[in-house]
Amino acid sequence: MDFTSLLLFMEMLSYLVTVIGLPLAIYTFATERRKERANDEEEIYLDLAEAYNHFLILALDNSDLQLLRRQKLQPTLDLEQSERRFALFGILVSLFERAYILTYEENMDREARRRWMSWDDYMREWCRRPEFRDELPDLLWGEDNAFCQYISRVAEEEKASSL
Repeated sequence: MDFTSLLLFMEMLSYLVTVIGLPLAIYTFATERRKERANDEEEIYLDLAEAYNHFLILALDNSDLQLLRRQKLQPTLDLEQSERRFALFGILVSLFERAYILTYEENMDREARRRWMSWDDYMREWCRRPEFRDELPDLLWGEDNAFCQYISRVAEEEKASSL
């Protein structure tokens, strides 16, 4: 094999790498980035779910406030109990805001929408409670504006559906 043949062979290999290897490398990179993004989103969802479970434990630790009951009748609370309930509602609103900021998008894919709908369900469940809705304006002070609009709309919808 002479030098010209070697150069021709090397040039053909470079074309082959360009035509096949480069698109394959781009595809592999894009696939890996998509997997990383999906893993990051799943981790965020799991962290938020863990935070919500922690809130439920706090609610259980404060069982005298009866936050876990879905009944219409709420107990009469003294000043200290009202303050604890307000603080727990504050923790809950903060968690909802974090979930909104980290997971809500206008145009979500199917998996993101599935994750978001679980948070929307939690928000709706709490917004059905008159005592939560009553405290909501004070709880939203200083929170993200888009989140405030979203949960306020949810609260109004749930209030209207309970009438």
